Amino acid sequence: MNEAETAARRAKILLAARWCFLNFGFAKTSFEDIARRADLSRTLLYRVFKDKEDIFKAVFVEWLVSRHSLALQAAKAPGRTPYERLLDVCRVMVLEPWAEMVGTPMGGEFLAACERIDPETDALHRKIALRCVVSILGDEASAEVFLLALDGLLADEPKTAVLEKRTELLAARFTPPAKEKGRRK
Repeated sequence: MNEAETAARRAKILLAARWCFLNFGFAKTSFEDIARRADLSRTLLYRVFKDKEDIFKAVFVEWLVSRHSLALQAAKAPGRTPYERLLDVCRVMVLEPWAEMVGTPMGGEFLAACERIDPETDALHRKIALRCVVSILGDEASAEVFLLALDGLLADEPKTAVLEKRTELLAARFTPPAKEKGRRK
């Protein structure tokens, strides 16, 4: 196999594995489930990943870490207000992954398992989120409070539209949106 075919196979496995983990949970997902969903043999799966935990970590990394460069770009986007940049960072780092996860049978367990199985990647994700928000808000203390509040918005596992509205309200508290010119209060 050439590099492109290997990368395509890996992507297919990760997509199948993410679906299985979100629908069956980590504990109940088997190599057989992932192989069947990816339309591969278990033998081929073992050639790419050593075990289920290895696949889980790869899913987590691909799902979240791949977003980091987009979030860093959004945080520094020229011509955008701080409010718009903060919302863009939240969209990339939280809202889009949430939209893929919410409503799945084991979505809530997925994040907890990610934190437990791969604390290094979870810490990296939080570090990048903090870096992005600090670059917008200007200080680490405010950024930490914003991110804690953002985490709190997920507590009741809201639908994506509800989370988006909540995020807009939260962002407006930290970076009020620009007012329209020529309008009086």
